[in-house]
Amino acid sequence: MSGTALLLVLAAAVCHASWNVVAHGVSRIGTPFLWWGAVASAVLWLPVVPFTGGLGGSVGGLALGAGVSAVLHVVYMVVLQRGYAAGSLSTVYATARGTGPAVSAVLAVLLLGERLSALAAVGIAVVVAGVVATGLIDRRPRQAPATDDGAAAIADGAAAAASIGGSAEAPAPVADAAPRRRRRLDPGIAWGLLTGLAIASYTIWDAHALRTWELSPVSFMVGVTAVEVVFYTATLGRRRREIGLRRTLGATKAHVRDQFLAEALLLSLLGGVGGIVLGLAVTAVFAASRGWPLAVPPAVLGAGLGATLVIGAVAGLWPAVRAARTPATEALQS
Repeated sequence: MSGTALLLVLAAAVCHASWNVVAHGVSRIGTPFLWWGAVASAVLWLPVVPFTGGLGGSVGGLALGAGVSAVLHVVYMVVLQRGYAAGSLSTVYATARGTGPAVSAVLAVLLLGERLSALAAVGIAVVVAGVVATGLIDRRPRQAPATDDGAAAIADGAAAAASIGGSAEAPAPVADAAPRRRRRLDPGIAWGLLTGLAIASYTIWDAHALRTWELSPVSFMVGVTAVEVVFYTATLGRRRREIGLRRTLGATKAHVRDQFLAEALLLSLLGGVGGIVLGLAVTAVFAASRGWPLAVPPAVLGAGLGATLVIGAVAGLWPAVRAARTPATEALQS
């Protein structure tokens, strides 16, 4: 692995870990966070597609591959959000990211015919051992045992009572320590394992789709996120209390609809501009490494920005109409 590839992998790892920190913090929000994340990813990377080989394969293969992968990614996102709501970030993230690559490696050998080196097998075994150790750790604080000073105070009280009243019942024996609790599996470990299985499933499918239909990874990712937006939109019951409050304060259906559309278009515009800048940077670096002059047709930039605005408008239209049609009393009661 070259130094550039290693730096890219490390940068991707930092970005992914940062995203998981944010996802854990907003795990109670649920579908709205996933919806906005999918829209942002689609509009950010769509302008980069022309700079990375376009579709790179058949449209039918892209549609089938992206559709199946989107379903697997939606399952992964939902399970991950449930896991972050039930367990700690350190447990769920470590378990999922440890289990996912390990299961992916095994499935790659069984289903894709890849070979696993001895060093990779040892690494997988270490990961599995770490996951098991993480799940068996009991993070609950234990009760402190009774101290010698406390026992002595009880004895002194009994002696004083005997000297005054002439007799005293012997104090009940004091337990040396609180009863030990049985170690139990951390609740986040089960969700982490399920998340790892989801990671392995979409990893194997994505590898199969990219190889079989010779698809471009960037166009494939944009297709997956675009389909995810459709799934999230169909189940989106977002910001209902906010809608009800605004309607109660006098906002009309048109006001609510226009707000949602404006948010979608603004996000699309920002994502499109960011995608163009990212695409130009990647193209400039690649051209400089080959000694080529940088030549990007303005029509390509305009088409990419226009496509992001169209996707943002289409993706935000149904949530905007649905929000506008939500009765104020129903929204406030949700």
